[in-house]
Amino acid sequence: MDDKTAFKPSLRLIDATMLVAGSMIGSGIFIVSADITRNVGSAGWLLFVWLITGFMTLTAALSYGELSAMFPKAGGQYVYLKEAYNPLVGFLYGWSFFTVIQTATIAAVGVAFAKFTAYLIPGLSEDLVALDLGFVTISPAQLLSILVIVLLTFINTRGVNSGKIVQTVFTMAKLLSLLALIVFGLFALKTSVWQQNWHNAWNIHGLKPDGTVTNYTLIAGLGAVASAMVGSIFSSDSWNNVTFIAGEIRNPQRNIGLSLALGTLIVTLIYLLTNVMYTGVLSLHDIAAADKDRVGVVASTQIFGSWGTVIIALLIMVSTFGCNNGLIMSGARVYYSMAKDGLFFKQVGSLNKNSVPGFGLWLQCIFACLWSLSGKYGNLLDMISFVVVVFYVLTIMGIFILRKKMPGANRPYKAFGYPVLPVVYMLMGVAFCLLLIRYKPTYTWPGLLITLTGIPVYYLIGGRKTGNDIQMELEAEAKQI
Repeated sequence: MDDKTAFKPSLRLIDATMLVAGSMIGSGIFIVSADITRNVGSAGWLLFVWLITGFMTLTAALSYGELSAMFPKAGGQYVYLKEAYNPLVGFLYGWSFFTVIQTATIAAVGVAFAKFTAYLIPGLSEDLVALDLGFVTISPAQLLSILVIVLLTFINTRGVNSGKIVQTVFTMAKLLSLLALIVFGLFALKTSVWQQNWHNAWNIHGLKPDGTVTNYTLIAGLGAVASAMVGSIFSSDSWNNVTFIAGEIRNPQRNIGLSLALGTLIVTLIYLLTNVMYTGVLSLHDIAAADKDRVGVVASTQIFGSWGTVIIALLIMVSTFGCNNGLIMSGARVYYSMAKDGLFFKQVGSLNKNSVPGFGLWLQCIFACLWSLSGKYGNLLDMISFVVVVFYVLTIMGIFILRKKMPGANRPYKAFGYPVLPVVYMLMGVAFCLLLIRYKPTYTWPGLLITLTGIPVYYLIGGRKTGNDIQMELEAEAKQI
């Protein structure tokens, strides 16, 4: 099949930018500010957590521009890690990506879509039981999540243009809707609430839903910021999905780096403005104590009255539907690249008649549906946050390694602010991981163990032999460059 088909470069700059922004914006921005507020307790620190997360995301995206221009092919971060280090490191990323990072994220976003659909159709609630199999009960929300995942997978097997249309339309819709929510929220701003929230904006402390305050030492305060960033980092994650689909982007050396910069900048600004709006219409206690952490619902009700719940439900449905399309579209390209290297199922390394990795898309679909049924994907996403940042740090460190390893390589785009900004990101990433190890070990060790299970898998599938062959090819390529 691959002799007759190949990836078709069909995505323009606008499509790639919408993939970046659309994959980032799911349901997190409407939820995680509650947990952030409980950790830091003040408006200034709430904004600071989002600002520092945005800075890290932008810095990483601008740094990835150099790598995407050097290796403009399907696989993205897996390819960068393989080229900078060795096939084992690349495989461990791909293994984590397949087992939890991408498939569990798809499941979580799918269930978020279903949860908010239940606001409009109560019969789809996650609290109801649709099937009781004895060993597991399945809610209507989980079944709807599976239906959405299957539908979007089918659309993407029809070719990249089908997925592109869905992505661009839904991302444009949610960006405009979010901007409208921000504008209406700022018009509904309550002066008394705003003044109360910003009166002592930089006093960091714990704030429980019952109003109890916990004072911090300096180190504990840093730990609270790191804990708070778990939510904001996941809400800002998946920006790198566009690098996975590089083989289908027109002029990838230019457009991948540019789409990363534009997409992450747009989302960072929207996230900051959304949280400014929250502090203008809701007290900090209301944000921290929001029912099931649904801050967006509480804020929308304050802005639009009884229609607020319907409006925010529709917005989140559009947001999560578009987000999942981007995740599904891009994820299968990583498994495709791994299979091409002999490090994944052989069938995943083939393209269907529509020039997309159909087998990989359906395999990803099956695992995402299983996570939807498990009900445990939320915990696993929290646990993997540590590993996600570790791989980001390793990838950015790869820029330094590759400049030494391949000094004469063609670099149409170079990392912005090199070497200062990449070093700053690495230091911040390492500090974040160390603080999580100290203050929230449940977020670190399980995710690390999931990643390390990939080591025996790598050798069981013949990774040593395959890896040696890949390494020899990489070294020969480096010498030629």
